[in-house]
Amino acid sequence: MPAPGPGRREATFERFVLPEIEVLARVALALTRNTADAEDLVQETLVAAFQGLDRFDGAHPRAWLLTIMRHAEAKRHRRRRPELLRDPEAFEASPSARRNGDPTQVEPSAEQTVVGAAFEAVVARSLAGLSAGQRQVVQLVDLEGLSYAEAAHALGVPVGTVMSRLHRARARIRRQLSEAGMAPRRRWL
Repeated sequence: MPAPGPGRREATFERFVLPEIEVLARVALALTRNTADAEDLVQETLVAAFQGLDRFDGAHPRAWLLTIMRHAEAKRHRRRRPELLRDPEAFEASPSARRNGDPTQVEPSAEQTVVGAAFEAVVARSLAGLSAGQRQVVQLVDLEGLSYAEAAHALGVPVGTVMSRLHRARARIRRQLSEAGMAPRRRWL
């Protein structure tokens, strides 16, 4: 792809970068675990992408943007040590809390509410107990829907590492759900 000129730069940005903003926002939230930090990270990524359009070859825009984001996040960590302002309550409100504000949602039964809240609590405790690497992989693959390759690229690790972390994280979550009586126990023959 030829280097974009003044008018082509905006067109290239609109064609390759703007369609990926939603993915960038989800990945940024998974990496930072804080909405404000995620928004800042996306903004930094977009600025860096716009400035670097002359080095973009037109192939694999998502991978290119995730690489920029990973580097921007590493740069942010170097600038902010120690993280004194980090919010310990990093996850957004639970799905049930979001549902309560949406009048189009059908109200769940009392049983569904109790079981759902208990299930969410066990899952939240399980996620909080995972290592940062495992938690990021679960967020990116299971919650955000990224492929193993995309998650690996976003985190800067091999695909095998993503698969291994995901396997261990899922096993731990399943085990904790089973111990809480919320998942069928495996029968070993």
